[in-house]
Amino acid sequence: MDFKSTVTAIGELVAEFRAEGVIIVFNNNAPPELAEMSVLHTIVSLDRDVKPDDVVILGNKDYVVTAVGEEANYTLRKMGHCTFKFSGLNTPESPGHIELKGNMPDIKAGDPFEILFT
Repeated sequence: MDFKSTVTAIGELVAEFRAEGVIIVFNNNAPPELAEMSVLHTIVSLDRDVKPDDVVILGNKDYVVTAVGEEANYTLRKMGHCTFKFSGLNTPESPGHIELKGNMPDIKAGDPFEILFT
């Protein structure tokens, strides 16, 4: 089953991370110190691991997964957390990264955050 969530809030520091080409996501119950730097979303279960060629939908745009760090699926499953890096790299830059192909989206509360499994 696909991962279908909704963006609930945008932390005030998200713009600073956008400048680095990353978007950090967390479940909407994240502690305040993490929420301020994150795109928060509704809590949903992750039924299977994210893999290359899956599709992430953020800000009403589709992005192809090119690499998944060794910790990303664990933290996404436990806390709704990972770092999306818009690099298109075939090797993750960090264990918690999910690398995506494409330009960073503009995201607002109410937008879908989904992962479509291929």
